[in-house]
Amino acid sequence: MTSLSGSTPGGQKQALEHLPHGITETPAELAHNWFVGSIDQGTTSSRFLIFNGAGDPVAMHQLEFENLYPKSGWHEQDPLALLRSVEECIEGCVKKFEEKGGDRKRIKAVGITNQRETTVVWDKETGEPLGNAVVWPDTRTTALVRELKEREGAGELLELCGLPLSTYPSSVKLLWLLQNDEGVKRAYDEGRLAFGTVDSWLIYRLNGGAEAERQVHVTDGTNASRTMFMNLRTLQYDEKLLNFFGIDQGKIQLPQIVPSSDTEAFGKIASGALAGVPITGCLGDQSSALVGQCGFSPGQAKNTYGTGCFLLYNVGTEPVISKNGLLATVAYDFGKGRKPVYALEGSIAVAGSGVKFLVDNLGFVEDPSRVSELAESVEDSAGLVFVTAFSGLFAPYWIDDAQGTLFGMTQYTTKAHIARATLEATCFQTRAILKAMEEDSGHKLERIAVDGGLSNSDVCMQAQADIAQIPVDRPAMRETTALGAAVAAGLAVGVWNELEELNDVNKVGRRMFMPKMPKQKAENMFQKWNQAVEMSRGWVREQDESN
Repeated sequence: MTSLSGSTPGGQKQALEHLPHGITETPAELAHNWFVGSIDQGTTSSRFLIFNGAGDPVAMHQLEFENLYPKSGWHEQDPLALLRSVEECIEGCVKKFEEKGGDRKRIKAVGITNQRETTVVWDKETGEPLGNAVVWPDTRTTALVRELKEREGAGELLELCGLPLSTYPSSVKLLWLLQNDEGVKRAYDEGRLAFGTVDSWLIYRLNGGAEAERQVHVTDGTNASRTMFMNLRTLQYDEKLLNFFGIDQGKIQLPQIVPSSDTEAFGKIASGALAGVPITGCLGDQSSALVGQCGFSPGQAKNTYGTGCFLLYNVGTEPVISKNGLLATVAYDFGKGRKPVYALEGSIAVAGSGVKFLVDNLGFVEDPSRVSELAESVEDSAGLVFVTAFSGLFAPYWIDDAQGTLFGMTQYTTKAHIARATLEATCFQTRAILKAMEEDSGHKLERIAVDGGLSNSDVCMQAQADIAQIPVDRPAMRETTALGAAVAAGLAVGVWNELEELNDVNKVGRRMFMPKMPKQKAENMFQKWNQAVEMSRGWVREQDESN
C-alpha cells in the first residue's frame, strides 16, 4: 500500500521498500565514501533521509505534524512543531543509519528542502515565533489581493519578480499579518520583526537561534523568488517591490539571499546527533524535485504530485516571463561561478490533498492508498467533473473566487466515480499548464518526469498520460525532492563536483506510461473540464468573507 495524499507516513513505507537493508560498502570503501543528509520539510510531514554517493537513500525517518484550520480559508502551522518534527526526524534517522552499520561521522553535510511561500515571523531578540505560520494555500488574503491589484504599479510586478498577485506568495501573507496581528505590527514598529519562509526559520533555529554566537538568517534564490520581494534577474531584494507592499527594510529583518549550494552561508547544526555537521544546501521543494530528477538541461520538466501539484520546466539561464498564467521562478543557483538557472512553473493547489479530503472529510475509505483502488474499480468518471478549487484555482487560471464544485452528478454516480474525478482534476490542470508552457516556450514537451505521493497511483498516472497525451516517466525511487537537497549540499562539499557526475543517478527501474486514449476523446474531456472551470467562478463574495 502506498500513500497518495502527499508526504505522509504511508508514503514512507513505499520509499523504505527501496532502501538497502544495510550499508553495503566494505570498511575499505567506506573510508573513501561520504553520506549526505537531507531535511525534507513538507506541508503535512517532515522527513530526514541519508543518501550515499550514488544518490541512493539508505535511511529515513518521517513524522506527521498537525495542520491548523482556525477559520474557513485559513491554514496555519505551529513553527515550533515544525522545528521539533525536523529535530526528531534527524535523531530517528541517524539511529536507523547506525543500526544498519553506518557511521554518523561519515555524514559530510546536510541539505534542506521545504514547503515554499509558507510565512513565519519571529522576534529577532528572543528567537521565538510571533504566532503560527501562514501556510501557502491559505486564502485569508483574498480581499487584500483584490485591493493590491488596484494599487498603482501592480501591473509592473510580474516583469520584476515573475509572480502574479494572488493569495499564493509570502508577500501578501506578511502584509496581512502586519495589518491584522497586533503583536506582529508592534514588533515591526519596534524593529524586532524577523521574516522568513520555512527554510530560513529552520536554518536559524538549527544553528542555535537567538542563543547562537552567529545568528544565521538566510534563504536561497529558489525560496526568495516565491516572496515577490526579490528581483528575478539580480537575485536580490528590489526596492520597487518592497515599496509596493509598503515594507520598510529598516523595521524588518529579511533573510540574506545566498546561492542554493554553499559551504559557509547556512552555518551548521548546533546540537543533537549531527551537532557540528554543516548545512550546505537549500532548495524550495519544487526546485529540489527538479534537481532530484536531474532536470539540468533546458526543456526538461518534472511534475510533483504532493499535497499540491507543481510542474517545473527548465528554461535555462535567462528567465522567461509567462504570458499564459505561469510563474517564472529560480530553478537552482549552485554558485561557484555558475549562472543561476530558471524555470517556468505551473502550480496546482489541490492534488494529494484532494485524496485526503475524500478520506478525512467524506470518509470514502479508511486509507488514502485505497482511493486509487476505488477509482480503478470503474472504467471512467461517468461524465463527472470535480473542480477541486478548495483554495481557488492556481495556474494557469488564477481564479481566487472559485470554490470546489462537482458537475455532472446523476443517480448513477458512485463514490468510485467521485474518486476517479478527483484524480482526473489534477490531470486536467496539468494539461492546461503543459499547454501554457508550450505557448510560452515555443516547444512541446516530449515527456514529463513525475514524483510525489499521488504518482504512486498507476490509474492516476495512466489518466495523466491519456488526458495530456504525453508519456509519463516515473522513477522507482521517488524520493526526488529530498535527493535534490542532498545534491545541493553534496555539490558544496565535494561529494559530487559537477552536475555531469549525476547523470546516472536514479535511472534504474523507471516506468513509462504511454497515452492509450484516442486524442479526440481526450480533447472532448478537456473541453468539458474548461466548461466546469468557468462555471466554478464567483463563489467567493465579499459579504461571505465578513461572516
